[in-house]
Amino acid sequence: MYWFKNLIRLSSPVKHHSTAKFTPTLFSLQHLHHFATAGDAVAPPVSGLGPTKKTEKPRVVVLGSGWAGCRLMKGIDTSIYDVVCVSPRNHMVFTPLLASTCVGTLEFRSVAEPIGRIQPAISTEPGSYFFLANCKGLDSKNHEVHCQTITDGLRTLEPWDFKISYDKLIIASGAEASTFGINGVKEHAIFLREVHHAQEIRRKLLLNLMISDVPGVSDEEKRRLLHCVVVGGGPTGVEFSGELSDFIMKDVHQRYSHVKDYINVTLIEANDILSSFDDRLRVYATKQLTKSGVRLVRGTVKDVQPKKIVLSDGTNVPYGLLVWSTGVGPSSFVQKMDLPKAPGGRIGIDEWLRVPSMPDVYAIGDCSGYLESTGKSTLPALAQVAEREGKYLAELLNKIGKAGGGHANGVGDIELGAPFVYKHLGSMATVGSYKALVDLRQSKEAKGLSIAGFASWFIWRSAYLTRVVSWRNRFYVAINWLTTFVFGRDISRI
Repeated sequence: MYWFKNLIRLSSPVKHHSTAKFTPTLFSLQHLHHFATAGDAVAPPVSGLGPTKKTEKPRVVVLGSGWAGCRLMKGIDTSIYDVVCVSPRNHMVFTPLLASTCVGTLEFRSVAEPIGRIQPAISTEPGSYFFLANCKGLDSKNHEVHCQTITDGLRTLEPWDFKISYDKLIIASGAEASTFGINGVKEHAIFLREVHHAQEIRRKLLLNLMISDVPGVSDEEKRRLLHCVVVGGGPTGVEFSGELSDFIMKDVHQRYSHVKDYINVTLIEANDILSSFDDRLRVYATKQLTKSGVRLVRGTVKDVQPKKIVLSDGTNVPYGLLVWSTGVGPSSFVQKMDLPKAPGGRIGIDEWLRVPSMPDVYAIGDCSGYLESTGKSTLPALAQVAEREGKYLAELLNKIGKAGGGHANGVGDIELGAPFVYKHLGSMATVGSYKALVDLRQSKEAKGLSIAGFASWFIWRSAYLTRVVSWRNRFYVAINWLTTFVFGRDISRI
């Protein structure tokens, strides 16, 4: 454990080397360049990481820090490869529990796992790095990716452009929320895919609760402010609606008693909710959500305005909080890349997760899909699909590296072994009030175990607690659940 390593390090004798000298590396010079003034005579740095030599470890570059990329980095053998991760966030989000953070059931740190803990070599090995940046382009001919740093809009920092040479490139950049081209979605709705989305939802929800309690606010405006609308009846939308109904019944009714009769939740879905689940489970979820006070509306959103949404039948639905969870589609980064495309616009891959006509380039996770030539259908955008692809590709790259094919264009005639095969392990979703659904069928048409109720809720919590990446975050999650059960949810607006 971390504390035990620190104890050993502190108790070990410190060795002093008086003859040791500091040798500036490529990136230490770059850091000095940022602090140099106009009058300082500092030579312009070489922008990027150059090609590796045959005597050096080959370099694996991973674009993205989601389920697929992080599982690959966790499984890659760092005695064979140097690992470089490029991502706009320095952590992985445990998305199955993200909805719980919106209402204070869990704290945000409980669902965020730092990249350096997933793959310690990034923090300790001299040839491995994490760069807070976006990939702007790919030069497959020269085995380079072009990147630009993230500054979060700070005016004091200028974006820094740099290049990274790769021996193996893994594109795991994920997908973006689908808006279907509906006007106003990006401007007025909040998605639920990142920690900052959950933070925004929580702040907006608590702000509306407090504003609605101010003297002079009309009853009509109170109802609008406290109307939470969720668009999308998939697992994310259903779980968030369930968490929200629990928050209303157990916390709002006690701590915001003046406005408790004004707050409502509406879930809008064009078809049936939880369409991939067993029919019996869908009926149970519908009854449970309705019992918890969630109003289910079947309809299609036509337009999103600042204070209301318009359905295709002309119905106006006022809202104070709008959460959009209608699935995902290819990101703008994937769309503009000149790569083979699978049906739906994802990056096309073969059975070994390779991008055809692009040597040493692989794609995994939500950004990739099988080419039509493989005869396989595109896999769903699920965390378990991405995780399994990351695990498989890590084992494949380790095998290639041990066979001496780790460097650029080094695979040659190395036997790759069996192609990737996905086997669905089942689906789970919580619907609030200590109830959940567990569907263990391998497909919608297959037969298998499907259960609902308190036992399913216990299975849901137990399964996800064991799937949380680190023991540190497992401890956080368990303590947060216990604290919420005993003292209620945290309603501080921070």
